[in-house]
Amino acid sequence: MFSFQRYLFSFVLLVFLAHLCYGLFEGKAHVRIINGLNTGEDLNLQCKSKDDDLGPQTLGFNKFFEFSFGPSFWKDTLFFCRFWWGNEYHYFDIYKQKRDEDRCLKKCWWFVQATGPCLLNGTTGAYDICEEWNPELQGGSSQVGTGIYDSKHLKSSEKVG
Repeated sequence: MFSFQRYLFSFVLLVFLAHLCYGLFEGKAHVRIINGLNTGEDLNLQCKSKDDDLGPQTLGFNKFFEFSFGPSFWKDTLFFCRFWWGNEYHYFDIYKQKRDEDRCLKKCWWFVQATGPCLLNGTTGAYDICEEWNPELQGGSSQVGTGIYDSKHLKSSEKVG
């Protein structure tokens, strides 16, 4: 008869193998962010997850930045981005697995305008799924404590475009 430790080990091994297989079969998600500011200004951005900082980026009009990653088995993957140009500062959760996994179908392409980002609609082929910017930072924000928005970080990474 199996002891409790063997059952526990078997369970942990099974969860690990399921997680590994999920990554192999589900494939990667691809995020593309396009500067759609019709003022001709450069769009500055920096995206992070809880594990990765993708570094500051500067995009000319109609230029893009893209990245890929393996979504989590637990369906909790989150990438958030800080956007700034001129005197405007915004942030947006550019990939939330529970929100985007089904609607993006692994290809989350965002066209960023002053009013907010618009997602490419796989059915219409247009950037017509538009979102509002996240509300101003508050204690319950997913970005608090990540370092992406502290004043020291902003001074060192913002670029004049």
